[in-house]
This record gives sequence, C-alpha cells and structure tokens, in this order.
Amino acid sequence: MKRITIKELLAHSADYVDKTVDVKGWVRTRRGNKNVQFVALNDGSTINNLQIVFDLSKTPEEALKPITTGSSIHVRGKLVASAGKGQSVEVQADNFEIYGTASPETYPLQKKGHTLEFLREIAHLRPRTNTFGAVLRIRHALAFAIHNFFNDKGFYYFHTPLITASDCEGAGAQFQVTTLPLDQLPRTEDGAVDYREDFFGKMASLTVSGQLEGELGATALGNIYTFGPTFRAENSNTPRHLSEFWMIEPEMAFYEIEDNMDLAEEFIKYCIGYALEHCADDIRFLNDHFDKELIDRLHFVLKNDFVRLPYTEGVKILEESGKKFEFPVYWGVDLASEHERYLVEEHFKRPVILTDYPKEIKAFYMKMNDDGKTVRAMDVLFPKIGEIIGGSQREEDFDKLSKRIEELGLTGMDWYLDTRRYGSVPHSGFGLGFERLVLFVTGMQNIRDVIPFPRYPKNCEY
Repeated sequence: MKRITIKELLAHSADYVDKTVDVKGWVRTRRGNKNVQFVALNDGSTINNLQIVFDLSKTPEEALKPITTGSSIHVRGKLVASAGKGQSVEVQADNFEIYGTASPETYPLQKKGHTLEFLREIAHLRPRTNTFGAVLRIRHALAFAIHNFFNDKGFYYFHTPLITASDCEGAGAQFQVTTLPLDQLPRTEDGAVDYREDFFGKMASLTVSGQLEGELGATALGNIYTFGPTFRAENSNTPRHLSEFWMIEPEMAFYEIEDNMDLAEEFIKYCIGYALEHCADDIRFLNDHFDKELIDRLHFVLKNDFVRLPYTEGVKILEESGKKFEFPVYWGVDLASEHERYLVEEHFKRPVILTDYPKEIKAFYMKMNDDGKTVRAMDVLFPKIGEIIGGSQREEDFDKLSKRIEELGLTGMDWYLDTRRYGSVPHSGFGLGFERLVLFVTGMQNIRDVIPFPRYPKNCEY
C-alpha cells in the first residue's frame, strides 16, 4: 500500500473515510487511558496533526511504550470520522511499525514551551517544531512564488557567480576566498600578500550581490532575475542582519525608475498573496501564537497602493513630526528603521516607496538626477520592518559612470563599463533580501529564525 501524506489525507478526507490508509511520521504527543491510546502524528507536510487511535484490547500497552514524543512510526488503519474534539477524522490503527525512538530523558523537544533562543541552539532539531515547520513551509512557498512571478512575466533566471573579484556595494565587508597557506603567505617585494600565487591569481571574495553581473544579463536578454546566496562580513548582531542570506535581484533593460517601482510593488504583493493563499494554516498558526496582527498586516499591504515619496519630502515630514527619534533626522542622513517605520505606520499608514536619495549615501551605479545632488534610487518601506526592497535606475551614460567610478577610486571595472560602451540603454533593477520577506510574512521577530541554519558573527554551526 502506498503511503499518503497527512496534508493530502486531511485535505481530501472524504475520499478516504472508511478506507485503509498508510501513514508515516513523527509523534508529537501520546495520551490515553487503560482502554485506548491517542497519538498525534505529524509528517511535516502540514501544521495539522493526524490522530491515531490504538485500541488496547487489540494492541498491548507494552508494545506502545517506545512510542513517545519525537519517535517515528508507520501506521496502517481505517480512516473514520472522529467523535472527539479537535479533529474531523482519525485513523483506527490495525498495525504499526516503529522506525526510531526518542528517549524522553534526552530528547530536547518535549511537549512544553521552548524559547526561540533555546531553539537556535538546536537548529538541527527545530524544524520539527510547529513554529519552524510553519516558517519553513512558508519560506518554500515564497521561493516558489518568486520563480513563478518572474517566469510568467518572461524574465530569465540568470546565475551570477558566488566567487567574485568585485565588490558591488563598495563597502569592503566581504569574506575572502583563498587557497594560500595562512601560516606562510607569499609576499611581494614590498611585503604585500602576493595574490598571483593564489588559486585565481588575484584577490577573490564571496559575493555581496549579483547585481553588477545581473546587469550584463539584462543588457543581452532584456529582463533577468537572480536568486541565490550572498555573503557580508559585517560584525552585526541585530535581529535584521545575517552573514549569509539569499537575495532576489531583477535587472530590466529599457526600464525607467517608474517602471522599476511598479514592478517592485506588483512583485511583493504577488508573493504575499501567494503565501496567504497557499499557506493559510501556517500563517494562521503564527498569527495565533506569535503575532496577533500578522494576517491584518499582510492584507494591509495587499489592499493599499504604495505611496511614492521623494526623500527630501520624507525628511521634511520627519523633521516636522514633533516625534523624538533615537537617531537625528536631517537632509543627507541615511534614514534609520525608526524613521522609515514612522512614515509607513504613523504618517501615511500605507507602504511607502522613498525615492531620489542624496548621491553620497547611495551606490556608485545609480543614475544621477538633473539637480546633481540626488540619484534615482527607490526603497520600498514596510510596516514593522522598514526597508524591504532597495533599487534604482542604473546610470547608463558612460562618461558619468566612469567619472563616478574614478571619484570613488574603484578599480577593475572595465568589464562593467563595457555595457555602457556598447549599445547602452536605460535600465533599472532592485534587490530584495529573501529573509526580510520571510520575516515579514511569518511575523517572526528575528531574522535568524527564518533561515534553517543562520550564519552570524561567532556562529557557524552545522
């Protein structure tokens, strides 16, 4: 007999009632009396458990003793309507097999409340909890939605390198990749490390962004998107930062900044709508147990048009708000999360796309406005999170871009400038940190809780 998942069984229970079914999974709980025992079984396919009923007149209680929280079993029995509360159907077990046991004395996920901090210490087991099962299923659905969205719009999935010799953001917070012996580094005559002896013959690092290479794809294929891991060696221990995270970075030829903003709004609404439709049970569980406003907040984003607001006007609103912020507000400052959230949550009560930032606080590749002071940048700001998307129209003018690169002392950018030398076009793009999106859709408070194995300073387990 073929195994059926619990998700399938519960979704189409009417088709299986009074039929023998074959189910497998992990035991959440076991309870009962001298006549009957009830096991809550979960196989990871859904937040919901399936109740297994063991009749002790047919099954000796002694045989059930190894079935404890965390053990894994295989059960065959008849699916019947349940007379008890909490479930519509249950399986009356005819026979069972124990795959693996979990000692109650040592298994850390017993039936009790566990803090998220504790669960981070056992990240290899936390996917078995209701909370992290829900988060990881939502994460999967969002990843699927991203590919669906771009594929349906005719974008090409473009693979950019993880190992690179360029620093897209110019921040220098990169993880170096080398095969040089660290205890006997080769040196040049002036004492510098001789990277000619290294594997690639030059200094190489893990990528902080696939954007620059993505632009190469866009100026050949039209519209592309990247979706892969990126790495930043920032010594940051905030609830919003990771050292390894995933980025979605579409790049579009012939897109002006307005087209870019339209796409960003359509894209993120699509992803949220997809999660609400396909992960309703998981989102409801997280809403009930972690964030009572989660579902309302997700619908809030879907039903509201995003405000388009120039940075200069945003700063003026903040300065005139009368609110005491932790960080000062003035024209030219890189706005903090508290500033962004004020604009979204208190002033406009809608998501905001902030545009036209001062050039000094934005990357070299952004297109300059006619005022010579601001660039065609755009940040999408959300409730509870602040910035969730950052993007811009890219500078397509060769002379302006090369001058900017020279001003900042960047080197090795000839390959990038070639896209402006040969058939340059207006083009735009943006980046979405995938974990920021998962954080918003799940209502979790710490970004370390929305990725299976978080990487952050002093932590690289598994």
